Amino acid sequence: MTQEIRVRFAPSPTGKLHIGNARTAILNWLFARHSGGRLILRIEDTDLERSSKESEEGIYRDLIWLGIDWDEGPDIGGEFGPYRQMERTDIYGKYIDSLLGKGHAYHCFCTLEELDEMREKAQAAGKTDVWYDGRHRNLTAGEKEAFIAQGRKPVVRLKYPDEDISFHDIVKGDLTFPAGSTGDFVIARSDGTPTYNFVVVIDDGLMKISHVIRGDDHLSNTPKQIAVYRALGWQAPQFAHIPMILGDDRTRLSKRHGATSVQGYCEAGFLPAALINFMSLLSWSSPSGDEILSLERLVEEFDFSRVSKSPAVFDNEKLAWMNGMYIRALPLSRLTDLCLPYLEKAGYPLPQRDKLEQIVSLVQDNLERLKDCVEKLEFVFADRVAPATPDAVRMIEKESTPKVFWSFLRQADKVEHLDFAQFRKIMKTVSNETGVMGKDLWMPVRVALTGDIHGPDLPKVVDIFGKERCKKRIESALHLEK
Repeated sequence: MTQEIRVRFAPSPTGKLHIGNARTAILNWLFARHSGGRLILRIEDTDLERSSKESEEGIYRDLIWLGIDWDEGPDIGGEFGPYRQMERTDIYGKYIDSLLGKGHAYHCFCTLEELDEMREKAQAAGKTDVWYDGRHRNLTAGEKEAFIAQGRKPVVRLKYPDEDISFHDIVKGDLTFPAGSTGDFVIARSDGTPTYNFVVVIDDGLMKISHVIRGDDHLSNTPKQIAVYRALGWQAPQFAHIPMILGDDRTRLSKRHGATSVQGYCEAGFLPAALINFMSLLSWSSPSGDEILSLERLVEEFDFSRVSKSPAVFDNEKLAWMNGMYIRALPLSRLTDLCLPYLEKAGYPLPQRDKLEQIVSLVQDNLERLKDCVEKLEFVFADRVAPATPDAVRMIEKESTPKVFWSFLRQADKVEHLDFAQFRKIMKTVSNETGVMGKDLWMPVRVALTGDIHGPDLPKVVDIFGKERCKKRIESALHLEK
């Protein structure tokens, strides 16, 4: 009988959802949906000082915004709950007692001073990873009682097997951690709270997780967790350690590389479909070679055989380009809905809906982030504009520019309404009357109306502004020229 595919995403609610963790959630989700399996959301909230309900709710919100759904979790329940670790402490205690009873774990009464001494001795011998010497592995009952009488509170350590631990990683291939590469590690602290490498095994085992898909920064934890599985007599899941994400300087992604939380990218105006598309391509590629991939195609094509072993570089420029592609594909009404909060926050005097959609359409073809609509549309809502660049200033100062402006104003006075069609006729007449052509004809008018030599389609701008507003801006530009 084929084992059911069950994967999990297990974030800690200690802050905003990091983009690297979101990428892990995305790959788990893609694999679950591709294989017809189930995605379990588990909250690892054992860090009591830093964990918060607010952060947990933020995780839900960010995942929902991305479009990632889950089949079991704290908010919806499931057969293998509870799904918050702090609600599972009785379960962990039972298995710690079981390992102690079977001799696979033991109480260690070492003081901090003794541990520091062991660590310093190991470092002097060139051993940095394994320093605990196992001195309390085989204490007698009398020795334990003596330590307890001294007031010492023990930790619980797992007896790490004196043998190689080998496993097949779906991404990295066959891996072996030699005997002695890991010592007896703590599975329960002196206050009784269990440690990560223990509880994650209990949770994954009892929740019947078939595949553990996570960042390769967890790779060093894997032999410890396999040792716990073996001590419990459980079968370990399959592991897939995905490469970490680097910034453009090839160092680990951090705040200095820009926004690092899902919320930050949301607030900056990135679309969830674009973000999922982009992050799916960090270390994975479609067999087609295409880069713009719908959610349906991502789910259909996802395969671990195409996941690279090398670190992925988070290219913000590429993400912005991809986001722009998704923005251009949006229906205008939907784009207007998405831009509206940014425009409202900027305090712009917004017109009726049909007019607003006209305005938003001016920038749809060159928006890369939704929030950029504020800057790019500022000229529309401003009372007046000034040349925004040295090139724009030079265009206003050209000798032929006043002739173009005066001619434009005379021709505009001859029409009742200045719209798209009338504007083109007027500009043709202005050219014939002044002898000015090409960019020397069009650019001064563009600068007068928008403040820049580049921007939206000029006839569309005129159509939105109308006759009186266009005249006012041209007259203002004439004043600047003087």
